[in-house]
Amino acid sequence: MAASKAEEIDVDGVLVRLTNRDKPYFPKLGANGTKGVLFDYYLAVADHMVKLLRDRPVHLQRFPDGIDGEEIYQKRVPQKHPDYLETCTVTFPSGRTADALKVTHPSAIAWAAQMGTVTLHPWQVRCPDTEHPDELRIDLDPQPGTDFRDASAIAVDVLKPILDELGIAGYPKTSGGRGVHVFVRIRPDWDFVAVRRAGIALAREVERRAPDRVTTSWWKEERGERLFIDYNQNARDRTFASAYSARRTQIATVSMPLSWEDLADADPDDFTIATVPGIVAEREDPWAAIDETAHSIEPLLEMVAADEDRGLADLPYPPSYPKMPGEPPRVQPSKKVAENWDADGNPVTG
Repeated sequence: MAASKAEEIDVDGVLVRLTNRDKPYFPKLGANGTKGVLFDYYLAVADHMVKLLRDRPVHLQRFPDGIDGEEIYQKRVPQKHPDYLETCTVTFPSGRTADALKVTHPSAIAWAAQMGTVTLHPWQVRCPDTEHPDELRIDLDPQPGTDFRDASAIAVDVLKPILDELGIAGYPKTSGGRGVHVFVRIRPDWDFVAVRRAGIALAREVERRAPDRVTTSWWKEERGERLFIDYNQNARDRTFASAYSARRTQIATVSMPLSWEDLADADPDDFTIATVPGIVAEREDPWAAIDETAHSIEPLLEMVAADEDRGLADLPYPPSYPKMPGEPPRVQPSKKVAENWDADGNPVTG
């Protein structure tokens, strides 16, 4: 197939170059799944995305040859980039830094689409203060034997009542797959360590109220057919698909913001790059008030202290992270040698 002619698209006063409009990105969708269709989708929702992503550092999940081709997870903006782009310096767990894309204008979203980006992955901070999250994120991740219906039921029936008791407003969305994400705006008064511990306390409370359906176990061998709350998504450099981002699925699903009422009956396959622009145009924005209140996490930190009184300390970080203060040993339970551990699960030294 001959490459389509390059275009310059006016995006709110900024000219963004688009090449290869007809390149297949979602092959099973045919002409409805090209790079140009994805680009036009992002233009349709760009204003909503910029509102949610403004000043956030963003990583790009790129598929320049379509979703069946090579995946590039890009954390750094290329040195040669359009003048209209802005960047923001972030620090990774290793201590290394990078200039990530900072979203300030719809042209940043359009440029990402031109670069073959299917999904945008924002940090939970806003530039220039990249050390203090302004968002707590809850990831309800179905395990084998569970599905989206389990995730949405736990979100609506268990998680939301806890948030209501705490006086905290949560905003749910589909992950674009089988999971459910819930975002909470918080005051940027705490570092990643504290916010992650707050997320663990919240996850443990959900687990206490539905122990047969929910787990916080980091080790897959302990999860069973239960929903996993991935508390480590609140750690530094762990990112979620942004609201309105397309996903790498055969039907080009979208991570869709919903009201709690709509989440209860939602089907994630109903939200695609073909359907979402029309839905957005016809409904009230269920996340319109998300920035009106930034919550304190003190009630959750009180739950952290209560858990510690129960003997529940920190949980493991991902394996790529340096050893963190207070973190338990990262040893898969089935690989523990009994004589090397005391009755409290601590390693025996000496």
